Amino acid sequence: MKSSFTKVIVIALLSIFLVSCGKVMITGRKQVLLFSQGEITSLSNQAYNELKVKAQLSDNEEYNKMVNEVGMRLTKAITDYCKQNGWESALEGLDWKFEVFKDETVNAFCLPNGKIVFYEGILKYANTPDLVAVVMGHEIAHAVAKHGNERMSQEVLVGAVGQAVSTYLGTESQKTQAIFELAYGVGSQFGVLLPYSRKHEYEADRLGLIIMAMAGYDINVAPKFWQTMSSIGGSKQPEFISTHPSDENRIKKIESVLPEAAKYYPKR
Repeated sequence: MKSSFTKVIVIALLSIFLVSCGKVMITGRKQVLLFSQGEITSLSNQAYNELKVKAQLSDNEEYNKMVNEVGMRLTKAITDYCKQNGWESALEGLDWKFEVFKDETVNAFCLPNGKIVFYEGILKYANTPDLVAVVMGHEIAHAVAKHGNERMSQEVLVGAVGQAVSTYLGTESQKTQAIFELAYGVGSQFGVLLPYSRKHEYEADRLGLIIMAMAGYDINVAPKFWQTMSSIGGSKQPEFISTHPSDENRIKKIESVLPEAAKYYPKR
C-alpha cells in the first residue's frame, strides 16, 4: 500500500515537471513554472497598486533621472538581446517602469511584471549610473528569469507533497504523524526552499552583470559595491538559514563571473 502511494506521488510530480518545465535564458537552467504569466502579472499588478497607495514617490530629480535613464538603457539592451536570440518568452508579461520611493530603506526590488522600485536609501550608496546598474541589473534578472513564478511553484510543490504524505500518514499513530510534520516542515524549509532562493540570487547576480555589460556599464564596480553593502549590514544570519547568499560568497561568485559577463560588451 505504501509502495503504491509513493509511486502515485512520484508519477504525479514527474507529470508536473514534464508539463511545466522551462529554461532560464543564457544560464540554461531548467525550472518548473506552474503558473501562467497572466496569473503572475495579475498578482504583481495588484501588489504594485497596493504598494503605490502606501508609498510616497521621491521628489529628488537627480535620483529619478538617474534611475529612469539606467532602467531604460538596461531594459533596451536585454529586450534587444532576447528578440535577437529567440528568448522572447523571457519578456512575456513585463511592462517596464522605474520609480524611486521616498524612503530611507537600503533596498530595491523588481516585481514579476517589470515594475522596478528603488528606495532613496540605497541611492546614497548606488550613487552613480554604474552602481545603479549593478542593483537594477540584478533586479531585472529576477524578472526575465521568472524567479517569482518559480519560487511560487516551489512553495506549491512542497506544500502539495507535504499535505499528500501527511494525509497518508494519518493512518499511523498521531505521534508518528506529528514527528513527520515537524521533520517535513524543517526539511522543506531548510532543505529545499531557502537553498533554492539562494540559487536565484546567484543566478540574478550572474545575469545582472551580463545585462550590465550588454548595456555598456562598468561591471567591475560590482564587487566593491557588494563589499560596501556588506559593511553597512546589521546582524547577519548564517548562510544556511538565509534566503540570500553570504556577502563573502556573493562577492567571490561575482568576481568569478566577470570574465563571462565581459564577453557581452557591445562590439565596437
